[in-house]
Amino acid sequence: MNTEKIAARRLSLEEVTKLGVKDRLFISAETAELKLPDCYVPAFLTKSGEDFEGGLITARTVFQEEVSCLPDDENEAGIYLADENGSVTIEVLQSAGVVLDLALFVPSGDKGALTALYAAARQAFGADVVQIWRQGLKEVPDVKVDIFEEQIPRGRKGSDSPKRDRRAVDTYPTRADFIEFSAGWKPVVEIHRPIVDDTPTI
Repeated sequence: MNTEKIAARRLSLEEVTKLGVKDRLFISAETAELKLPDCYVPAFLTKSGEDFEGGLITARTVFQEEVSCLPDDENEAGIYLADENGSVTIEVLQSAGVVLDLALFVPSGDKGALTALYAAARQAFGADVVQIWRQGLKEVPDVKVDIFEEQIPRGRKGSDSPKRDRRAVDTYPTRADFIEFSAGWKPVVEIHRPIVDDTPTI
């Protein structure tokens, strides 16, 4: 486990209420899945400190975990701020790297192309460092589409034409698998038809 010792001071609830969402904090690294006593991680408040009520503060760590705590509760790990003159030294968990969740399009998609892709990644970051934990291969039909987000109609049918927003133009249909659509909206995929301008020119 890679950690760094940092001089810090514990913040009271009153001090936390004066902080914003861009202020870097340190909160407990312990989660339901990972037991890490006396270890902290960098984090940021999910909203300005003054907007929290009841003394319960929620912060999001750099590892995208949301943690709630009562800063003034002595039985909880609390919230810390880096301070060279701080009265305590905390251990901060370091990042081991990132997991890439990508949608890659490999023309022809043959095994040789994929092998070359993985080999290039390992060469760039070190042999045996790049590990493929999840690999989902999906054939892509050779047709371009436009992807829209259409509001799901409410009430009687035919009362109003549904609203529509364009999300992707002239792309492959599998792109829809990687787009996050808004609540109450559904994806609509249509074959891409290039706009032809018939305006006569001189």
